[in-house]
Amino acid sequence: MPLPVEFEHKAYWALKQLNMDLEKTGVTRVQQLHELEKFRRDGYENASIYKERTKQWSSPFTVSQVFPYGIVELHLPTKGNFKVNGQRIKHYVEDFPTAKESLDLAVPE
Repeated sequence: MPLPVEFEHKAYWALKQLNMDLEKTGVTRVQQLHELEKFRRDGYENASIYKERTKQWSSPFTVSQVFPYGIVELHLPTKGNFKVNGQRIKHYVEDFPTAKESLDLAVPE
């Protein structure tokens, strides 16, 4: 039993809407893939920048200025001044010479 004309028209319209232009769909998909690749690259660059900034540093630094809210400005002659979170700073105690001295204690006569 054939479908009435109006149902055939609606079915044709639905198929036409679902079967969009494949070339246009392909171009759109490629653009989306390029955008995702750009986000991935940007994320990688941002991670690299973050890793470089949070790199461990160890050396005797000089505290040049203390700001409110725990910010400390450190000075290193080779790198200059830079600011860090004060909670990340560890106290540096210079090593003392380990040469041992001995004293002869004599009982006074």
